[in-house]
Amino acid sequence: MNFMPEFERLYVRANGVRIHVRHAGEGPAVLLLHGYPQSGIMWRKLASRLAGRYSVVVPDLRGYGESEKPRTGYDKKSMAADMHEVMVALGHGRYAVVGHDRGGRVAHRLALDHPHAVERLSVLDIVPTHTVFRDTDRKLAAAYWHWYYFLVPDLPEVMIDAAPEPFLRTLIGNLCATAGAIEEEAFQEYLRVFRLPGTIRAGLEDYRAAATVDYADDEADLDRRLACPVQCLWGEHGKMHTIFDVVETWRAKALDVRGGALPCGHFIPEEAPEALMAALTPFLEGRSA
Repeated sequence: MNFMPEFERLYVRANGVRIHVRHAGEGPAVLLLHGYPQSGIMWRKLASRLAGRYSVVVPDLRGYGESEKPRTGYDKKSMAADMHEVMVALGHGRYAVVGHDRGGRVAHRLALDHPHAVERLSVLDIVPTHTVFRDTDRKLAAAYWHWYYFLVPDLPEVMIDAAPEPFLRTLIGNLCATAGAIEEEAFQEYLRVFRLPGTIRAGLEDYRAAATVDYADDEADLDRRLACPVQCLWGEHGKMHTIFDVVETWRAKALDVRGGALPCGHFIPEEAPEALMAALTPFLEGRSA
């Protein structure tokens, strides 16, 4: 099923990796980055509307969806470099970035490493990676169980590959608070690309990099704060809402931060597209919501 039929699909060689991209629209450029365990189709409820006023670029991250799945390069510096080179290849030297989940972590590093390019940053249902590891306690470890399970070498690959559909249904079901938000057709597409060779390993390496290379990179950048405007949005029925003061976590990372909770769980673009559009549009336009 073609979830975003008006979007042109192509492959871009970026940072040595073949990245699958959907793009459409005209105007200021907006890069939409998906999270785990999904692909670019998670933006299907918003992308077409945004393309009415923006040049919208929707890639599959390295290791995800239809993009190439190399053995290495899942540190966020590398994944951010992938995305910047995609945007430059498409003619966008400056752009806004909206990232959900793992895509938000790539987006954060993208804004750090390419401040000349990223005009605005919106992160969805995350707090900074370094903050998660620094502040882990019993409650956080229970909520983020998969982060720590994924760090075990080799075993998660074997176990997840043995039962990919129950794994995906459980993970998504535990994080989604809105019945029917992820239609069965969309779930089946997530399952299809999840089963592609190399995808399970790539997703795990993404999380493993967070605890190793990314943590070291974040430590080195603790004194740096983003100059671009930052918006943080999260689900009021999700785990972030009860564990963190989300806005304050991002104020430690940026000079200009605003945000709030939306009526949903973790999968904001699919659970609450109207509320997200209402919050995102004025931010992208430089207006108050």
